[in-house]
Amino acid sequence: MNKKAMKIAPFANETDSLSIGDLTVENREDRITIYGNIDLTRDKEGLGNAEILQTLFNDIVASMKEGDLPDKISIKPVDNVANPFAD
Repeated sequence: MNKKAMKIAPFANETDSLSIGDLTVENREDRITIYGNIDLTRDKEGLGNAEILQTLFNDIVASMKEGDLPDKISIKPVDNVANPFAD
């Protein structure tokens, strides 16, 4: 697995997403959403996944330290749109 290909720019857009095992990381402008699961096995694959997660979290923390942060933000509700393929 190429670690360079597994990078996102935290908080840069509403479109970037990556998967590590069954773990999904979604980029947003006001938050990073992480869901799913991953087993960090004690082998080369597990080490690679752990390094990807370490880089991801280091990038997130560095991005958050770049400016002044509010004490807490309000999460914007997601807009639901009608399914264009529904009957």
